Amino acid sequence: MKSGSQTIDEPLREEIISRPDMILDDRDLMQALIAANERAMGGNIVDLRGIAMERLEARLERLEDTHRSVIAAAYENLAGTNQIHRAVLRMLDPVEFEPFLHDLRGEVADILRVDSVRLVLESGQTEDDPAVRKLGDVLSVAEPGFVEAYVTEGRNIPLRQVTLRQLSEGDPEIHGNKAAWMRSEACLTLDFGTGRLPGLLVLGSEDPHLFTPQQGTDLLGFFAGVFERAMRRWLS
Repeated sequence: MKSGSQTIDEPLREEIISRPDMILDDRDLMQALIAANERAMGGNIVDLRGIAMERLEARLERLEDTHRSVIAAAYENLAGTNQIHRAVLRMLDPVEFEPFLHDLRGEVADILRVDSVRLVLESGQTEDDPAVRKLGDVLSVAEPGFVEAYVTEGRNIPLRQVTLRQLSEGDPEIHGNKAAWMRSEACLTLDFGTGRLPGLLVLGSEDPHLFTPQQGTDLLGFFAGVFERAMRRWLS
């Protein structure tokens, strides 16, 4: 070596020569070497290979971000599926109607992580009923047409099985004394069969991001289908 030039310790030099992959696999170290090479070449030389490597690195970072997002979404979907399955199994346990509705407000609501649950049944006879009063914290009876009006908010749009929306506050008629705290809700329309008026199951949450229009509805659609079939046993 010429006098004044920098040298590398011999053991380190031998280690690098014997295991160059240590350098190649270290992104920060490779970037430092490339930067040093560019400085040595001066500002008048364009290093096309270096530019290409920078672009490849940027693409790799984007791919890694996408990969992480896909994995996170897959885990979230799996967790949501398990959550719905647990809620369905708990919902099918009771053999009497009153425990069925109490579980809906209690353990099923806890599994789904919702803060409000209301089952609305349309009926041609909406006079005060002792059974309805007894279950008034989860069950209410409404006039025909209420379900469509509530879900569509009076707009001329198709009535879907699952409607997800964010709220400034909930409807006291549905969420009771919790209405002021509701920030999102899922409206599940229920078909009880030919000749029967529809029903509505409303799940409310204080979390504005729990139910949003951008989310998929397949899992809640499955839950609604199981729920309406379970209800047919009690309505028969």
